[in-house]
Amino acid sequence: MASITNFAVKSPLSLSTHHSKLVPLHSRSSLPSLTSRAAPPAGLRTPHYSRLITRATAAPGAKKVQSDERVQKVHSIEEFDKALRSAKDRLVVVEYASRTSYESSKIYPFMVELSRSCSDVDFLLVMSDESEKTRELCRREKVEKVPHFSFYKSMEKIHEEEGIGPDQLMGDVLYYGDSHSEVVQLHSREDVEKLMEDHKADHKLIVLDVGLKHCGPCVKVYPTVLKLSRQMSDSVVFARMNGDENDSCMRFLRDMDVVEVPTFLFIRDGKISGRYVGSGKGELIGEILRYQGVRVTY
Repeated sequence: MASITNFAVKSPLSLSTHHSKLVPLHSRSSLPSLTSRAAPPAGLRTPHYSRLITRATAAPGAKKVQSDERVQKVHSIEEFDKALRSAKDRLVVVEYASRTSYESSKIYPFMVELSRSCSDVDFLLVMSDESEKTRELCRREKVEKVPHFSFYKSMEKIHEEEGIGPDQLMGDVLYYGDSHSEVVQLHSREDVEKLMEDHKADHKLIVLDVGLKHCGPCVKVYPTVLKLSRQMSDSVVFARMNGDENDSCMRFLRDMDVVEVPTFLFIRDGKISGRYVGSGKGELIGEILRYQGVRVTY
């Protein structure tokens, strides 16, 4: 769990600087060495990434990908900035890769599959060792290791990851790009109060997921929240708020005595009846069932 004690006394603008520092992993390729054109691992001996990505299913654990037409290849800073501007407020997911990185070839098919299922998200691919222009782009974006994933909204980098697998990539895309799910997105105290008022009459249980933008456990548990929101839509309303989105959200967290995230508030008939602090999937499901009046035995 992440503590928000230090966040409570700082403005939301300072929160974006508190995400975890990226730690270089020795198993990934370092950009300064990419110009040496070292031979790729056995089984991936191909001089062109275009050939590598169409055969990426050869990597152990990778799934077959039919088409990557929704992943835009970017070749310069100008193309990159144009793609971000065109996306406006949509989430943009960028993979920085290289021709000689086995890890890049292994994760790419999963990004392609996500691009096909997440139509409200834009996906970009930057080959760091393609040319001096792409190397210049990597230097500007401070990308030192590949594969590297960066997430942008409204021309602003909101999150970045290194050394992640398919599950983490999917979780990040859902967490930062989710806008058309059963989970209600709340952006102020007024939004919370309106949601509570709307469901006084139907007596539905409201499960409010409170987190922070750069909270790893919040991202980890969110796919479970999404799945439950679809399975329990008849009896439970799921909502989400990022405390560091603005002053109103942060004041709401302080008033609710939220000191760690993720925190799940359980609301019924306009009243907060309990909470669960943590990211355990089983524990969360158990708490939801308990507040629904279902007896849970262990």
